[in-house]
Amino acid sequence: MRVMAQMAMVMNLDKCIGCHTCSVTCKQAWTNRGGVEYVWFNNVETRPGQGYPRRYEDQDRWRGGWTLNRRGRLALKGGGRLRKLLTIFANPKLPSIDDYYEPWTYDYDTLTNAPLQEHTPVARPKSLISGEDMKISWSANWDDNLGGSPGLADRDVVLGRVSEKVKLEFEKTFMFYLPRICEHCLNPSCAASCPSGAIYKRAEDGIVLVDQDRCRGWRMCVTGCPYKKVYFNHRTGKAEKCTFCFPRVEVGIPTVCSETCVGRLRYIGLVLYDADKVLEAASTPDEEGLYEAQRNVFLDPHDPEVVAAAGRAGIPRDWIDAAQRSPVHALISTYKVALPLHPEYRTMPMVWYIPPLSPVVDVVRDTGHDAEDTGNLFAAIDALRIPVDYLAQLFTAGDPAPVETVLRRLAAMRSYMRDINLGRGPDEGIPVKVGMTGEQMYDMYRLLALAKYDERYVIPPAHAEQAHKLEELATECSLDYEGGPGMGGWGPFGETSGGAAPIAVENFHMLRQRQTADSPVDPAGKRTRVNLLNWDGKGTPAGLFPPRREGPRPGATDPEGAPGGPTSTTTVPEEPQQ
Repeated sequence: MRVMAQMAMVMNLDKCIGCHTCSVTCKQAWTNRGGVEYVWFNNVETRPGQGYPRRYEDQDRWRGGWTLNRRGRLALKGGGRLRKLLTIFANPKLPSIDDYYEPWTYDYDTLTNAPLQEHTPVARPKSLISGEDMKISWSANWDDNLGGSPGLADRDVVLGRVSEKVKLEFEKTFMFYLPRICEHCLNPSCAASCPSGAIYKRAEDGIVLVDQDRCRGWRMCVTGCPYKKVYFNHRTGKAEKCTFCFPRVEVGIPTVCSETCVGRLRYIGLVLYDADKVLEAASTPDEEGLYEAQRNVFLDPHDPEVVAAAGRAGIPRDWIDAAQRSPVHALISTYKVALPLHPEYRTMPMVWYIPPLSPVVDVVRDTGHDAEDTGNLFAAIDALRIPVDYLAQLFTAGDPAPVETVLRRLAAMRSYMRDINLGRGPDEGIPVKVGMTGEQMYDMYRLLALAKYDERYVIPPAHAEQAHKLEELATECSLDYEGGPGMGGWGPFGETSGGAAPIAVENFHMLRQRQTADSPVDPAGKRTRVNLLNWDGKGTPAGLFPPRREGPRPGATDPEGAPGGPTSTTTVPEEPQQ
């Protein structure tokens, strides 16, 4: 048993109202630089819908994640080393800008500075790529509140896997929101796909990051990630992804998306797992068994043997205590109401979801029956096969049994707590029906409905003595150190890869001037470093050509007949004064 620690997240989809606050705050904190205008480390999708980028779940097209080869061993869907070597300079399995969306801003200058006229001036949308006028036809949340509409039914990859009856009746059933970030997988296919080894999984907390100095822009990681949560910055020539806000997590503060979540639906905590079992679990032959296989990888932090093994592995005692109080461990392993997103990709994702019960309740209420009655809810879950099938395609590789179990537990909790809140005696037969005790059900209710800040986020601070080259805690990240890549200015990797520069996405004219400027790409002090792979084509990189000599050619004479005469441009340094 090789015990390791992993930061993980659980989202309660019953609480998500689709306000996109998490997306906006993440965008403002992490992706407000040039070249990432289209990038959303956190996005909220309406289900059913196409997702972002469009139809990212179609792995027959995008070739993301893992598959089992003929010998039953894990292999990248995008191909092994030989295929990557043959296609290293041309990787066609990438979403285009149309699959994401062409980022735009508005010409506010025309709106605010237009002279007095008969008609109100219009701030036309301008492409942030070409600078031309454009017609907005798609964005990261374009399907917002259109889930289940007939126009989108044939575009949802997951919906295409369920029965024709489901497709025809889905719009009558339900719609819900699905927030997504990088899954920080136990078996990340993006890291295995990177030829440069730039993507790595931190040993101390399992967060998956991109080393901006080692990244060479091959973009194999974009193909390899089945969730399409790795993005390519065309200005810096680097891959970027969600960092799980590691500068905040290292000091015990939750991620920006969790901190600002209006619905308080996110839970962050530490889980302990057996690293020796990951490969075996990811290689489970039956896809429907992957959910249970991954759950078996997690260890019980209260088990004395696990605690002793964790101590021998160098995991600090306060981290073990945090794992014992972890809401993520409770929701996944104790109450068993959280499920992974697309376990069939075999990446062992570590952002799990509590499926929504509200659609089932709404359907019962619309029939005129008591929507909180246990019998009615249980019967609705059994009869309403449409949402269960769809949720199973999302969270359990098509197996409806675990989804039904989760929904029945959530329904039982709702009915059990209603009796208590109305002053009636609790019906202990309700939790028994779902394999729980009354005390467990109350504790689960408190965690899901009443949990306070320190109960939702149990994040132990990092230990500098065990961390691997941690940046200054809570103040720096791998993108924004002085002169580092990715945070504005001009640097060795193209525009916006040097020192900080003010960026206003809303100001189209500033962006156009910055993106079309013809400036040198190398800062002072790094003139010996030439990186043609990531050169953006502007200016002449210092060191690419020999220094230009100013002066006459050897043997040339001036009109006076003397070498280096009055017309010579050779500069002679002055002698220093004594």
